[in-house]
Amino acid sequence: MKYKSQKIAYYFFAVAMLLFALQLVYGFIMAFYRIGFEFGHPYLTFNTARAVHTNLLIVWLLTGFMGASYYIIPEESEREIYSEKLAYIQLIAWVLVGVTAITGYHFNWWEGRKFLEIPRPLDYLVVIDILLFLFNIGMTIWKANKHSTTQLVLFFGLLSAALLYLPGMVWFDNQTLDSFYRWWVVHLWVEGVWELIMGSILAYLLIKLTGVDREVIEKWLYVIVGLTFLSGILGTGHHYYFIGTPEYWLLIGGIFSALEPLAFLGMALWAIAMYRKSGRIHPNKISLYWTIGCAIMSFVGAGFLGFAHTLPQVNKWTHGTLITAMHGHMAFWGAYGMLVLAVITYAMPMITGRKLWNDMIGYLAFWFTNIGMVGMTGAFAVAGISQVYLERKLGLDFLIVQKEIAVHFIGLILAASLFSLGAILFFYHFIKYGIPTEEAMSDTELQEA
Repeated sequence: MKYKSQKIAYYFFAVAMLLFALQLVYGFIMAFYRIGFEFGHPYLTFNTARAVHTNLLIVWLLTGFMGASYYIIPEESEREIYSEKLAYIQLIAWVLVGVTAITGYHFNWWEGRKFLEIPRPLDYLVVIDILLFLFNIGMTIWKANKHSTTQLVLFFGLLSAALLYLPGMVWFDNQTLDSFYRWWVVHLWVEGVWELIMGSILAYLLIKLTGVDREVIEKWLYVIVGLTFLSGILGTGHHYYFIGTPEYWLLIGGIFSALEPLAFLGMALWAIAMYRKSGRIHPNKISLYWTIGCAIMSFVGAGFLGFAHTLPQVNKWTHGTLITAMHGHMAFWGAYGMLVLAVITYAMPMITGRKLWNDMIGYLAFWFTNIGMVGMTGAFAVAGISQVYLERKLGLDFLIVQKEIAVHFIGLILAASLFSLGAILFFYHFIKYGIPTEEAMSDTELQEA
């Protein structure tokens, strides 16, 4: 590890893994509820479990991005982080806000706005916490001994994500207006500025793992940024088809939603091209698996499956059904979940000074999680298509349809069990090879490799 302050990343990664594990628990609770095992429903309702599940997803990914930033920015800036103390204060505050929010959900303390259920007082604390994070990262870059495209795109993505959180804090009594601006947060995060974060982290990993010249990789990064802004911003229109907005959003949303897969296709082609261009075999093979896998699975989940149901002619049948869950699970996993795990598998050996994760457990974690996610996506797809036909084509009652498609959730639980087994193996590695050690500070063997 080149800079001592990079060890900060470990503690953010540890929190991210804990939140990831909790998300899996709540996912299983919902799945069992769907097949009739409502063992805890008097104490934990389905909508509460769903709010916790989806919000844990967002928080563990953001925590992972923060950890990645605290690892990458010092190295790209060629200096220690501006303030280690501030980083730890920010992490503690972040955890306290998260614990308060999750606890509050169980006592129905939420706003009820999907993906943005966090109570309003906590919104202000989140803003303060993110400002501390951006100040620390920003000052590190400001005082940097070197600047790079990777570093600057990462910071711009993080800054934009923070700014786009603000529209979600504005309250509207009109439901259409509220939903209109809520998508500025949700869509422009995951299909906009988070892609900048993804592109910059992928660029860093490809530079380190493939050995391809930085200038070549960063030129591709400009292409990815361009495609993201070309399609992602007006692609927000596919959320506006049926919420009471003007009809022209059908045209705008349809056209730019069709262009959105280009950014993810570009990332997949970019990663594969850089891998094939390199004549170098990096010792950290498992991190390369997660990196290339991230680029490919993000195109399948976020790109292809997203395109499959966001055209107006299709979406009029599929919106609000399990087809969205099909797309959402694969998209979040491929684009962002795998990205965080790729950074962790690259950084952890450096931070801890211990061996790489290139063993059977590491490979099984990779294959179990990805095969399990493909199975989950298939189960959601079959359940969603059945739901569309029975409910929206034949006109059966919603609750009757839910009972008819419950059988598909048995397959979902089986696939989720395989996915979770892979995640548990990953957690095992993380725990076994933590925590940061002093000897790691001076061990340059892996860096030189």
